[in-house]
Amino acid sequence: MSWLGLSLAGLLAAMPSAMAQEAPAAATLPVVEAVGTTPLSAGGVPRDRIPANTRGFSAADLAREGRPDLVDTLVRLSAGVAVNDAQGNPFAPDVTYRGFTASPLVGTPQGLAVYQNGMRINEAFGDTVNWDLIPANAIRSVDLLGSNPVFGLNAIGGALALRMKTGFDSPGARLDISGGSFGRVAGGLEYGKQVGNAAAYLALEALNEDGWRRYSPSRLRRLYGDVGVRGENATFNISIGAGSNLLSGNGPTPVQILSANRRDVFTWPDRTSNRMTMLQARGTYELAPAWTLEANAYVRSFRQRTINADIAEIGGCGDDDLAGLLCFDGTQPVQARGGGTLGTDLLGDGVAGVVNRTGTNTLGAGGTAQIVSTEPILGRPARVVFGASYDHADTDFYGSTEFGTVTPDRTVAGSGILVDSPAAGIAAVQLKSTTSYWGVFGTGTLELTPRLSATIGGRFNTARIELRDRIGTALNGDHDYSRFNPAAGLTWRALDRVTAYAGYAEANRAPTPAELACADPLLPCTLGAFFLSDPSLKQVVSRTWEGGLRGTLPPTWLGGRTTWNLGVFRTDLTDDILLVQSEIQGRGFFRNAGDTRRQGVEAGIGWRGERLAVSLDYAFIDATFRTAQRLPSPNNPFADADGAIPVERGDRIPGIPRQRLRLDAEWRATEWWRIGGNIVFNSEQYLRGDEANLLKPLAGYAVVNLRTAVSIGPGVEVYGIVRNLFDQHYSTFGTFYNLETASALNPSLTDPRTVTPGLPRAFYGGLRFSF
Repeated sequence: MSWLGLSLAGLLAAMPSAMAQEAPAAATLPVVEAVGTTPLSAGGVPRDRIPANTRGFSAADLAREGRPDLVDTLVRLSAGVAVNDAQGNPFAPDVTYRGFTASPLVGTPQGLAVYQNGMRINEAFGDTVNWDLIPANAIRSVDLLGSNPVFGLNAIGGALALRMKTGFDSPGARLDISGGSFGRVAGGLEYGKQVGNAAAYLALEALNEDGWRRYSPSRLRRLYGDVGVRGENATFNISIGAGSNLLSGNGPTPVQILSANRRDVFTWPDRTSNRMTMLQARGTYELAPAWTLEANAYVRSFRQRTINADIAEIGGCGDDDLAGLLCFDGTQPVQARGGGTLGTDLLGDGVAGVVNRTGTNTLGAGGTAQIVSTEPILGRPARVVFGASYDHADTDFYGSTEFGTVTPDRTVAGSGILVDSPAAGIAAVQLKSTTSYWGVFGTGTLELTPRLSATIGGRFNTARIELRDRIGTALNGDHDYSRFNPAAGLTWRALDRVTAYAGYAEANRAPTPAELACADPLLPCTLGAFFLSDPSLKQVVSRTWEGGLRGTLPPTWLGGRTTWNLGVFRTDLTDDILLVQSEIQGRGFFRNAGDTRRQGVEAGIGWRGERLAVSLDYAFIDATFRTAQRLPSPNNPFADADGAIPVERGDRIPGIPRQRLRLDAEWRATEWWRIGGNIVFNSEQYLRGDEANLLKPLAGYAVVNLRTAVSIGPGVEVYGIVRNLFDQHYSTFGTFYNLETASALNPSLTDPRTVTPGLPRAFYGGLRFSF
């Protein structure tokens, strides 16, 4: 608290004295932006009354650089957001905000809650977020918020709330056709129509791409539709959504291989197939002039299939009694499903490999209801919300490992023999999980005076997770978690154009079924895939302080409209959950890793004139361990004889750039031509598996992107984009691999670092039609 308080005091003292003598605001009405303070809110609270640094983005922001893209917009316009390409696929990134992650990869500890029209879209099995399934061209607006307990489980680092388009707010037709580098061909179609009190909306998207790295094609197919009616006192909408995507992301590659060819991959294939369908109903009803009931209900089906080829620590057994057999580490015979062992004749002179396959089938349903009151309290304006939510999901998961040999082009030729060696940490898995999440919440904002507002709220969460092993009993378990999380804050309009804010919030994250089923160091699981044991984990609890200043400048200072913000935050986590590496190649397990902290500074300024718009956003994020401990990292070259590294209090958490800068500018040269661009800078970050900060970090980088658009007729626009203009060689993710095992495939490998290279220079262009 002292660090935060001193920083706020410094910020207040640093305000220019000229502002203190500022004349009353001009007669023009101020721009009022509303922020949804709950996932379901049809309305919201003015942004100036929120005791936090919130960010908002529009549909126009998402389409500023060609085809609408949610993740690219977050990265381009918010320095608090960065991307780690752990899987090496542009449509399946790890998105971090303030050092917390929303990732599609089971095995990445999650820290952000994501909602689409009030429906939580974190997948039930691992709280993952499949960015490829979000219909970007159907998004009307986006709110990015810090930690807020009202957004339920997993909002320990923040929340992302997506509001989708309807025929009422997005009438007309829009067609977007684009293509470019690496065989990309994409198309998007939208149509909205209102007839009286009814409206309909439909959005379609399709994309095919070869990928810029070898063996990395992707295919996206997405649909979103909405039908709604409005009455005098009520609204009702039914939405549908579907996606069928195939993603190839061959992940990190040894740095020595990339030094010869940055398009190369190590082993392949690494493919993910995602399918999703959903149906949602939502509505509002005016109970009285200042009282509104809002509710939604949904059913959502998710199906995922993965296939991953990898080298394996399998070779001839070292014991004479086991001569002629294949063993793990020379001592543990490889057993086949159904009984029996594997002989060396299956391997010959080749290098052993495995093909890992998984399947996930989830059917979820739930809903939220809340009452919103705008009735004044003690004669002062107020907005109060009380509500409850329920989310239930059943998931069937299975996984298998097929023995094979690595071919000369580093894929794996399967033998048709499935490995089943529980003693070596590799076995078939069939698991059913059931998750039930209840939440009761309330939040209220009261204007104590015309300049001072107070917000108070909280949520009580309960989570029940049931695991049932379909093969044996090792995975069976029932886990219950519950917690009440409070929040409170103040906003003070210190000057007509300056607002100060300060807030406190707590949140919790229950361990996911995937984490609970992979928490035994003696029975590690394939990263993001296999689960072999069920020890209990503690829930993660976050405590966040934040405060700062925001405002606008008088038009006479710089002309146009200038907005700015300056703030600080600190989030302390208790019993944080990490995925750590196992001694078995490609495997790991989850564990509670004591306390961690994310703290930092966020600052931004934006100016918009008649023809020119410029925005600058900066974030300093210091993410550290607060508990000294020994963490397993057997592939780290500084690991001790037990395969562990010594993590000290204050060591930086890997994968989180400490400094980030975003500069975006756009100039309307004529009424029909505009040109713009941006610079994205991220400082260095430590490799995953180097929690003790013993090696040189992954280098920082700056990427320059350009864009232009020309109107060639009424409702017709042609656009062009250049990504990574100067063809900067950079990497966004790094970790370690087993050097001894990999050397069997390539004896020249001497460096255990493996990284995912960033996109090289790329060119895209397209046509937009509006009618």
